Amino acid sequence: MKIALDAMGGDHAPKVTVVGARNALKLYSDIDKLFLVGDAPLLEQEMKECKLTDPRAVIIHAPEVVGMDESGAKTLRKKKKSSISVATDMVKSGDADAVVSAGNTGAAVAAATVKLRTLKGVDRAGIASAIPNEYGICQILDAGANPEAKPHHLITYAVMGAVYAKYVLGVDQPRVGLMSNGEEDEKGTTFTKETFALLKHLQSTGRAPFEFVGNVEGHDLFESKLDVVLCDGFTGNIILKSCEATAKAMSKWLKLEFKRSPFRIMGAAIARGAFKAVKKKSSYEYVGGSPLLGVNGVCIIGHGSSSALAIQNAIRVARETVSLKVNPHIEDMLVKINRPLHDEA
Repeated sequence: MKIALDAMGGDHAPKVTVVGARNALKLYSDIDKLFLVGDAPLLEQEMKECKLTDPRAVIIHAPEVVGMDESGAKTLRKKKKSSISVATDMVKSGDADAVVSAGNTGAAVAAATVKLRTLKGVDRAGIASAIPNEYGICQILDAGANPEAKPHHLITYAVMGAVYAKYVLGVDQPRVGLMSNGEEDEKGTTFTKETFALLKHLQSTGRAPFEFVGNVEGHDLFESKLDVVLCDGFTGNIILKSCEATAKAMSKWLKLEFKRSPFRIMGAAIARGAFKAVKKKSSYEYVGGSPLLGVNGVCIIGHGSSSALAIQNAIRVARETVSLKVNPHIEDMLVKINRPLHDEA
């Protein structure tokens, strides 16, 4: 198990990435090497300050960084020695099994899709982002990698999301829904209607490795038993950011209201445990990172404002995705369903 960490990626890198790496190495003895990719002198200093002395932590020098406000794909071509580029190259060469980055998402997606290419049977990769609901974890797929998806791309997303839910999240029979503006079969755009028809056909012929529950709406993300919700990357990214913004706003509003009277302050103190539990359940820090499913390698994309805990958990997600052989399972499943679908089309 060898993981390449983009140690310069993220709003608070490299401090939090180095601390996150240190904590991950303490927890996971099956990691043989954790490569910290970035500016070597700076990383050496951070390792000294946080007392990262584990010999499994190895610095790989990369003098350039793709900034969070830069155009990912364009900048990547200019900065060939950027930390995300070098880390991805290590996966391509086989020196690492996975790459983890909390840096520029566009750069991470571009690096993975260009350098690693896609798995056999996959036209476009997709980001699977987790949203906690009443029943566990619901993945939005795609959450931003492919803004202009086509219906057949979402069929692949359904398979990849179902495989990830089964082998990593432990769901025996994943439930998959299609994001639309109503639950009725006839609702939606031309794009969603065509996708709906393909999913229905796949299920009716007995080839779907999941249970397709039909169209779903926004509230279903939190209230319904769903493991994967399908949409194009444009829609998925808006949903994800809206959910994050709503959670932050609610937290801020609650704090302001609790401070309005001594009685409310007392009530907040009594309910502190409940608030902490909800925060833990809804925080991206504990989720860690989102897998970019469909690339020929493991790529985990973390939140730009990741803390050390989020980096630690992103490394955990990479470790699980590699050890549970998600990509081979995806390829096997796509072989089973793609040829008949293409023949019938």
